[in-house]
Amino acid sequence: MGGGSRVHVAPTAARAVAERFREVNGDHAMTPADDAYVNRQFVELTALCAATGRDPERVRALVLDRCLPLPSYLRSDGAEMVPADLFALADAAGGPDRLRAWFVGHWADPVEGEEEWAGYLSGQYVCLRSVSPTTIRRKSELTAAIDAALAAPAPDDPAWRAALHRSIDDLDALEPDFTAYDRLRFGGPVSRDTYITALRARHPRIP
Repeated sequence: MGGGSRVHVAPTAARAVAERFREVNGDHAMTPADDAYVNRQFVELTALCAATGRDPERVRALVLDRCLPLPSYLRSDGAEMVPADLFALADAAGGPDRLRAWFVGHWADPVEGEEEWAGYLSGQYVCLRSVSPTTIRRKSELTAAIDAALAAPAPDDPAWRAALHRSIDDLDALEPDFTAYDRLRFGGPVSRDTYITALRARHPRIP
């Protein structure tokens, strides 16, 4: 990603990325608390590019060409906030031009793989501390296991409760805390609210 031919990008590339971000997420204001959260969890795109020897304009061109994901957040000052490991998957795939095939290939069903690729490009996988096909699939496995347990509840059975909490704990290790902005753009509770916080309150651990 650091080398190769340079791509001409119009000066409005950052604006185009911001416009696409708002098309996907809606136009919700970031509060000081939201900004503080993303400053802890994410990095500015320009800073990450400087640290890794990449041209931010080329990266924005790849985002607009749907080769890399949208920013996870736009801070209140307009800064594009991205995961610190944003380029890890493209590097593992052998470059952004190979990323889609590499990513989709992690699913046996190509249709499911393409759906997950679309989700990845949206930048909305803020439900994971580190985004990869492995963590995406693991989260799906854990939520499915929790749903299956809740479909046949046995709260008085210590084994059932222990298995439920193992799944909840494993999901907790994958997921960050989220921020209020996320509940606005997703239109309600996030997965941490539903699968972790609420279930721990409803089914507390047995001492």
